[in-house]
Amino acid sequence: MAEKIRSESFLDGQGLRIVLDDPKGNVLDGIMMGSLLALLDELAGERGRRLKLLCFTGAGDHFSFGASVPEHVGERAAPMLRAFHGIFERLIELAIPTAAAVRGRCLGGGLELASFCNRLVAHPDAKLGQPEIQLAVIAPVASLLLPHRIGQARTDDLLLTGRTIAAPEAKELGLVDAVAEDPLAAIEEWARRELVPKSASSLRFAVRAARWRMNEAVRSGIADLERLYLEGLMATHDAGEGLAAFLEKRPAAYTDS
Repeated sequence: MAEKIRSESFLDGQGLRIVLDDPKGNVLDGIMMGSLLALLDELAGERGRRLKLLCFTGAGDHFSFGASVPEHVGERAAPMLRAFHGIFERLIELAIPTAAAVRGRCLGGGLELASFCNRLVAHPDAKLGQPEIQLAVIAPVASLLLPHRIGQARTDDLLLTGRTIAAPEAKELGLVDAVAEDPLAAIEEWARRELVPKSASSLRFAVRAARWRMNEAVRSGIADLERLYLEGLMATHDAGEGLAAFLEKRPAAYTDS
């Protein structure tokens, strides 16, 4: 079975690139999420001890179109959400500094993963957004994470409109840390200057301390938002209709209920 990710050592063995490897869209489906979970579990052991950076990127032209829409439907929704949220729980536990090198589209669950990272560098032509509301659903991780990254008002704007923004605007909002023609090279240059000279173990304590409030918000809130999603939102007509319309490539017929 294809793992749909690959990992590459860099920074003289002190960094690990994690490539979402299922072009064109690098969709975060069950197989890819399972592979990510297995890799992160492995990094909790000796393999991860010296790492000073995990750098996420996407194969091909795009970072990720987001989580698999078919897996949002019916009985597949609960395990999909739990696997996806497990990725963030493991990243919090690892506390290894993280970066995202973004090209092309970075949407939905892809943006949740990228914006969780300590540093997000995007190509000038990259497009970023949380379009879930356009399918009549919500983004639990972004709802908890983005207020800490860009503030509540800007979070409201992105999550209630579902609009997609270009990298320069994302930088103005604080969602993107830097815009570069070669995001991977820019991250490597930054990491060699800022992270490599430092202690790997001390960097982990620094990550835990700097993100204490945000991590607590994610840990304490994720189960509640899973319930809101599965027991509240998915019990409505319009959530099912929005997902079905997307999959069937037709306009949604909402009843406001």
